[in-house]
Amino acid sequence: MAEHTLKRFDQELERLNATINEMGGLTESQFSKALDAVRARDTASAEQVIADDARVDALDAQVQQQTVQLLALRQPMAVDLRVVLSSIKIAAALERIADYAKNTAKRSIVLSQGTAPASAVVGIDRLGRLVRTALKDVLDAFANDDVDKAHDVWQRDEEIDQVYTGLFRELLTYMMEEPRTITSCTHLLFMAKNIERAGDHVTNIAELVSFRTTGHGFDETRPKGSASLYAAGNAS
Repeated sequence: MAEHTLKRFDQELERLNATINEMGGLTESQFSKALDAVRARDTASAEQVIADDARVDALDAQVQQQTVQLLALRQPMAVDLRVVLSSIKIAAALERIADYAKNTAKRSIVLSQGTAPASAVVGIDRLGRLVRTALKDVLDAFANDDVDKAHDVWQRDEEIDQVYTGLFRELLTYMMEEPRTITSCTHLLFMAKNIERAGDHVTNIAELVSFRTTGHGFDETRPKGSASLYAAGNAS
């Protein structure tokens, strides 16, 4: 990031980036704990994720306050304006990812009270690990202004979608073959969708990392691995 004539401006931009880095670290921790709660049927961890969501919301509000002050007092232009505007959007994406972690944690508590197909729980964990790794990498890309790493994360979304599609079909098969699993599989379906949507927000952050530096996102069209779910003839 270029230095400015007013040192105070540089300090404010650094403080904004520090807040987003803190928010990203907390969001990553929330997401990881939610997956642990599902895997280990750990109600205490799930409840901690739910309680800590307010901390993410507070950091989101802090980012909004800092960006409003920068826009009002500094009237940034060019790359500085892109940094400020993208910061608002990145914080919003992180807040949504934390919300999906909270929702997953809530459903894990209900799931721990019943019986769920073991292979489906493994599938949820696999999907979650893919998204968690992508989230960690995109936060690293943000911290280092690494557009190439952000692009790598952006490309991984197709794999996440493909794993989600396979898990979706597996869960539908369980419900059709064994009606007693309908309740647990329904919770797992919602978990899977929450995790897949978190992955979409990770992809959005990757595009914003590129926008901050280059002024645009990624040019090529990214295929969606879950598109076959909605293709004609596949609906049931």
